[in-house]
Amino acid sequence: MVADGSKLVRKLIADVLARELPGVQVVGCASIAEARAALEAGSVDLVTTALSLPDGDGLELARSVREAAGQAYVPVIVVSGDAQQHLVERRFTEFVTDYFDKSLGHDALAEFIRGYVQPQPIVGATVLYIEDSRVVAEATKRMLERQQLKVIHVITAEEAFGLLTAESLGRLPDRIDLILTDVTLKGELSGRDVVERVRIDFAYGKRRLPVLVMTGDSNRHNQSELLKAGANDLVQKPIEERLLVTKVLFQLRVARLDGSRSN
Repeated sequence: MVADGSKLVRKLIADVLARELPGVQVVGCASIAEARAALEAGSVDLVTTALSLPDGDGLELARSVREAAGQAYVPVIVVSGDAQQHLVERRFTEFVTDYFDKSLGHDALAEFIRGYVQPQPIVGATVLYIEDSRVVAEATKRMLERQQLKVIHVITAEEAFGLLTAESLGRLPDRIDLILTDVTLKGELSGRDVVERVRIDFAYGKRRLPVLVMTGDSNRHNQSELLKAGANDLVQKPIEERLLVTKVLFQLRVARLDGSRSN
């Protein structure tokens, strides 16, 4: 289901889906009322919605999807030019699975939705994973390695910075493609310190080196500060494998679509 008040936007998203996902059936809806009627007519496998619809808020549509009788839990993705601002301000509700910022372009949108509908591995990509709980680390590593990703696990931020320095000097055999870090870590430095050091000291932009932060902290201010510091996205704990994998693979694909490792 694609819900957007603009017929042009609905067509653009539908065309992207049809091109990238042969056989997909797209139900276009111009309003919340049309979307609710479509939900009553049958179940859907994925929903994208604008934040603003002619008869209400896209977040209300997300609620309607969750409350629809007979509807299994499906991804509800907000597609909007204001998605990043909503994320930083922590205005998304629990009814929204994920978000996509239109500024990334249609190719990135296709990759993003494919990650939910038809995920494809990125063989050989390397994830630097910072987690001080060995139990959590082993479970998360298995999730990522099932996607044919190479995972380098360290316990502290200090160890991670040592590896990043070695990579910058050409002394590491593997290029680090993404950092996944817990927000609380052993040692003096936290996950927020990781984000700040990567963005400021190493001067790596979000496309050059994506950073995902895992957090169990539901405080909206704290979450917002992580995003303002330069985290690409947050992963709520306890970790849901499908969501973690989708977020990791999407960030890797967008970085590769960018075509460079510059800022």
